Amino acid sequence: MTMQVEGGPEAARATIRVGVVDDEAMARAFVTKILGAAPDVTVVAEGADGTEALELVRTSSLDVLLLDLRMPKMDGLDTLRELRRVPGAPAVVVLTTFHADQAVATALQLGAKGFLLKHVDPAELVRAVRVAARGGAVLDPTLTHELMGHLASHHLDRIGAATEVARLSARLRDVLKLVGMGRSNGEIAEALRLSDSTVRGYVSEILAATGCANRVTAAVLAQRAGLLD
Repeated sequence: MTMQVEGGPEAARATIRVGVVDDEAMARAFVTKILGAAPDVTVVAEGADGTEALELVRTSSLDVLLLDLRMPKMDGLDTLRELRRVPGAPAVVVLTTFHADQAVATALQLGAKGFLLKHVDPAELVRAVRVAARGGAVLDPTLTHELMGHLASHHLDRIGAATEVARLSARLRDVLKLVGMGRSNGEIAEALRLSDSTVRGYVSEILAATGCANRVTAAVLAQRAGLLD
């Protein structure tokens, strides 16, 4: 059964509504405690499997959903497939225990905004929720190298990724770097003094030129190519 979480004194001021879905109660409690300390974030609902995730998405007006991949009844991948049919679904960040395997790569291809280790640093967890809420990509840098091997369109080593990125124009590389940093289109537009529509066009051009499925896999490519070094 999904659980609605009552907000404390900060809840009225919170702007980012988060749902946490994990079959481990201790994991949910850990995440909820960390996010509860942030003044602009509140956990409004929890669930223990994919069916509960779909229920809380329908009932809780979420901005971000933190989703475990391995759960009973309905796992994270099947949940993501269902969420693709839900209008206005929240940004999804998947949680993984040890490493970036094919399931994580598939989750990104199904539309997840990124991935985090479950034992993520508290400050990084809060930052990731904020990035996902504004439309950016969330990547655990310690897992990016491992993930590249599972992304079907990019079996590239660091040199191969750099070579592919080098084919882009200087402007597209600038945009790709900011995508890799988790910036939203609006933030990229502000940083480069461009219109939002121009940035959207550039991002689409990057995806087409590199074969990336979405901006998250493009962000992985940017990191692998060394644009963020």
